Amino acid sequence: MILILLIISLCFSGIASFGINYGQVANNLPPPDKVLDLLSSLKLTKARIYDTNPQVLTAFANSNVELIVTVENEMLAQLMDPQQALQWVTTHIKPYFPATRITGIAVGNEVFTGDDTTALIANLLPAMVSIHGALVQLGIDSYIKVSTPSSLAVLQESYPPSAGTFKSEVSGVMNQLLQFLSSTKAPFWINAYPYFAYKGDPNRVPLDYVLFNPNSGMVDPYTKLHYDNMLYAQVDAAIFAMARMGFNGIEVKVSETGWPSKGDSNEIGATVENAAIYNRNLLRRQLGGEGTPLRPHSRLEVYLFALFNEDMKPGPTSERNYGLFQPDGTMAYNVGLSALSTTTTTTTTSSSSSSTSPASISLTSSATKVKP
Repeated sequence: MILILLIISLCFSGIASFGINYGQVANNLPPPDKVLDLLSSLKLTKARIYDTNPQVLTAFANSNVELIVTVENEMLAQLMDPQQALQWVTTHIKPYFPATRITGIAVGNEVFTGDDTTALIANLLPAMVSIHGALVQLGIDSYIKVSTPSSLAVLQESYPPSAGTFKSEVSGVMNQLLQFLSSTKAPFWINAYPYFAYKGDPNRVPLDYVLFNPNSGMVDPYTKLHYDNMLYAQVDAAIFAMARMGFNGIEVKVSETGWPSKGDSNEIGATVENAAIYNRNLLRRQLGGEGTPLRPHSRLEVYLFALFNEDMKPGPTSERNYGLFQPDGTMAYNVGLSALSTTTTTTTTSSSSSSTSPASISLTSSATKVKP
């Protein structure tokens, strides 16, 4: 086990754009201090949790792990009120910051595409504005960015990427959200799972394309950009959707992506082999400090889902089997990290020359062009 962790630590050193989702819907997970030990041994310096668990926030104090915390969907109505939002930030954020390196607050999760969206959508932006206002009042808004993760289902069109558009029913509030993100210099977070596209249409979606394996890929007919994997295409579709609404400079970050290692009989592709390949290839891309074809010089920040298998998650079998690790700390499967250690040297070079400026986009009525 020590040898494996040593190899992993060599591989992960320098992956500044890679994070992990630390879900806790389970009754058998190690305590937060042991989780921090695991993250530290892996040289992981970014994590996201789905609440503001005080045990986690306390355990992660004085570590080098940057943490994104979450406001649960059911809290949005209450936090629309500026005074309630100030009380929430004063109670859930201020006591732990800056010892705990909280860098982001995810307000809700997949609000635009959930089962009960009408009220949540109406509450979302006012809650975000109130929480940001509380951060401003406390003088910590420049350190903690406020955003909300959306599922890819928020897009009406995503293929080809240059056709990316938001669903018409959310276009009004989406415009307001993007204005907020632009004015506060916060990122647009997207939960993007190529697995779902393959599962939904395995006969038409090439497995190698969704797994980052070598393949011929696709060329966007309007931009002539070549895509060799679906994740980058999905991210660029979101960038184009924002550009169509007049927002060119907002950074897109992948707040969740992953692949289940086990599923029900109708969950095509949910296998240990595919999960290992997807995560292995994704890690290889992260080691290279890559951007997407549309923004090649801006490192794409990705949060992998998830750190652990979570035995109490509802839904199909796949929902409980996204973890890299079992709760006892053993690997759920071998992602082949030892094969990546030889690329660590080149990673530093490529990442240090990366630019963070996003490509600008010019939209016309018939085609999408990319300016240099």
